Amino acid sequence: MNENSIGATLRIDLPRHPGQELPYARTVAHYLTSDTSATSILFAIYTGETSHPGQPRPHAGTIAALTGVLAEQGITIRDGLFVGDETFSPYDGDPGTSLALPVSSTQTSAINAEFIYRGSFVEPTDRITLPSTSQEAAKAAAVEHHIDTTASQPTDAALRPARKLWADMLDSKTFPSDEDCHALVANLQFPAIRNRLIADIPGVDEPMQQILFAQTKAAPRWSRIEWAQQLLLHAYTRTSAEHAAPVLTAIGYINWWEGKGSKAHQFLQLALDSDPAYRLARLSDQMIGSGIVAGWNMNKNTAYKTLPLTPRETNGPIAAEL
Repeated sequence: MNENSIGATLRIDLPRHPGQELPYARTVAHYLTSDTSATSILFAIYTGETSHPGQPRPHAGTIAALTGVLAEQGITIRDGLFVGDETFSPYDGDPGTSLALPVSSTQTSAINAEFIYRGSFVEPTDRITLPSTSQEAAKAAAVEHHIDTTASQPTDAALRPARKLWADMLDSKTFPSDEDCHALVANLQFPAIRNRLIADIPGVDEPMQQILFAQTKAAPRWSRIEWAQQLLLHAYTRTSAEHAAPVLTAIGYINWWEGKGSKAHQFLQLALDSDPAYRLARLSDQMIGSGIVAGWNMNKNTAYKTLPLTPRETNGPIAAEL
C-alpha cells in the first residue's frame, strides 16, 4: 500500500517445509518491492490449520521472516488476517475471541458488492471447466486438411496468411466461422507460426521474445488479450483432443501474462492431458512453477487489471478471476 491506496497484489503458496521461511520471505519481498511507491503491506494467510489460545499462530515463522526482510526495504506490515475454513480474524488476535467473523459474511459485504460491480467475481471453486465439444472425428479431419495445406508451403509463405487470419479475428467483434477456427487451430500446430501468433495477441510492436516473456516497454492491450482468450476457447470447441494442446497452451500463456498463475497451471496441465509430450506446455509449466512472474505485472503501468466485460455479439465463454 501507498498511504491508503492499494498497489501491487500477490497470491502465493505458503512454504511447504520447515526451513524455507527466509527464502520464501525474500521471494515475496522481491515481488512486492517492484511497486516502488509501497510503504506498507496487508497480508492474509489462508490455511486449514487450527489456531489454539496461548500458542503461536500457524506460519508465525514465515510472518516473522517476512517482517524482517520487508523492514530492510523500509516497508512495514500494517495488518494481517488469519483466514480459516469457517472464520477469519486478526492474525495477531487471540484465537476463539469475538473478533472472529464467519467467512460467509464476506459474501454480503459492501466490498464484495463493489468487486462484483467492477466485474470481479469469486467462483465457488477455482477449477477450470472447459466448454464441451463434440463430433471430434469430423473436426479433426477438418483441421488435418488445413495442416496438410500449411505443411506444403515454406514457413514464411504460410505465416503471412496465418497472421492475417488471426489479426482479422482479433479485430472483429464476433466469433469466426468454424472453417476459420479449423484454420487457426491448424496454424497453431506449427511451433514457428504458433509463437508468432501468440506474440501478436498483445498488440505491441516490439521483438517477439520480449512480448512472449512480457518484458516490453509498451503496455499490452489487455482488452485485446481478453478477447483473444475468448477466441481461443471458442476455437477449442471446434477441434478435437489430438489438436487441443497448442490452443490450451496459448490460453495458459495469456493467464500467466495476466498474473493468474494457478489458472495458467491448470490450462497447461489440460494441454498435457491432451498431449503429454507437448514441449511448450511442459516448459511453460516449469517456468510458472519456479515462481517467475510475467514482467508486465512487475510494473503498475503495464500490469493487468480486471476489465469490465465488453459486450460482444455472442454469449461465448469468458474466464474471470479475482
